[in-house]
Amino acid sequence: MTEFGKTLTITETTIPGLLVAELPVHGDSRGWFKENWQREKMVAAGLPDFGPVQNNISFNDAVGTTRGVHAEPWDKWVSVATGRIFGAWVDLREGPTFGTVFTTELDPSRAIFVPRGVGNSYQTLETDTAYAYLVNDHWSADAEYSFLNLADETAAIAWPIPLSEVEISAKDLAHPRLADVRPIGPKKTLIVGANGQLGLALHALLGDSSRYEYATRDDVDLADQDLGSARRWREYDTIINAAAYTAVDAAETADGREEAWAANVTGVAGLARIATENGITLVHVSSDYVFDGTKTGDYTELDPVRPLGVYGQTKAAGDAIVSTVPRHYIVRTSWVIGEGKNFVRTMASLAERGLDPSVVDDQFGRLTFTNDIAAGIQHLLSNRAAYGTYNLTGAGDVTTWAGVARQVFAATGHDPARVTGISTDEYFAKSATPVAPRPRNSALDLSRIRSTGFVPGETVDSLSEYLRS
Repeated sequence: MTEFGKTLTITETTIPGLLVAELPVHGDSRGWFKENWQREKMVAAGLPDFGPVQNNISFNDAVGTTRGVHAEPWDKWVSVATGRIFGAWVDLREGPTFGTVFTTELDPSRAIFVPRGVGNSYQTLETDTAYAYLVNDHWSADAEYSFLNLADETAAIAWPIPLSEVEISAKDLAHPRLADVRPIGPKKTLIVGANGQLGLALHALLGDSSRYEYATRDDVDLADQDLGSARRWREYDTIINAAAYTAVDAAETADGREEAWAANVTGVAGLARIATENGITLVHVSSDYVFDGTKTGDYTELDPVRPLGVYGQTKAAGDAIVSTVPRHYIVRTSWVIGEGKNFVRTMASLAERGLDPSVVDDQFGRLTFTNDIAAGIQHLLSNRAAYGTYNLTGAGDVTTWAGVARQVFAATGHDPARVTGISTDEYFAKSATPVAPRPRNSALDLSRIRSTGFVPGETVDSLSEYLRS
């Protein structure tokens, strides 16, 4: 019998993420009413906001109709409209809880949230049972499915009616035993811009496994009008956007301006739309160039943006777009050093060749090494830090580009006095090509990311290690 007047409550089970819900059902002599899915109330009660896109109903005439065990790569909200079932759920996901079983009865006053990869099965206990389920992806022949035999001896589901006495499809009878089941893997992370300096650092940190996909522009063209259908995006949990147009001076030209807006704004908008529509976490790397550099002291995440040049304007626009994605991290950094040609390697080469450079000494900030950015991104994701914007640079004293050059000279065994400091205006006075305005202060406050438990590397130590390697 359906129990009326329950309070909406959510209970955890022995399978991680499998949640039982007691539902308020209101009845009288005419029948009953319930809110089968009420997003606001149920999310507040502890259910995930899983974004259902399809509602299915399976009607069963007879007692003992038995279906499953089927695991799909999407989440389900299972309930009963009429009748009653004995439900059995088996964890078929990769991991330590693989094979764990949970059983309970469902009637109109009880429902269950079934996370992606948990096998679902049931047996009807009353005639005319209507079994309903909401799912957050559409069925596809290309999706990854897994199945378990209803009579598997390891799972040992205690069916109330023996399987020999009930109606079961030939397909369900042919499913494999647990030892032969192919587990469903976790959702994947896509790294866009894999051949750039941050992409390479992420690859070095995260390694090669089926969990991570590394995409170059040839693999994922953010300008493609068909980007939304280029992949089964529901199979991804996270997109890390390590791609960007970073030629700050070339961005001041007509062609550069077009390319900068295409990569840093239009492409980012495509990723943001995909992330929003598919419940994906979007990680986006921002820049100190969104600020004008006139502030005294370190910039915080709450300071208003005031970009000076085209590059900074495109990065600020991209940040604004990403901030609308429900699950997002904007990682704002400065003075980035990684693989490939960069300021530190240039200074080390000049020192070695006996050349004495003149270097800008009126721009202030901190170096940031790509391995630190990669580690910070991994930290935010693995610790499920609050979504939003985080400053991430090297730690330590603020310096100038001339100061960095002197540190490079000293660390490589050369006289730092060989570096002469000059102003930005002097440095670019004879440039024959457009020059982007630079923020004079690029120092970023690191309090917020430190509050999550992340410890940024000390710039001096990171520089020494970089030069050694």
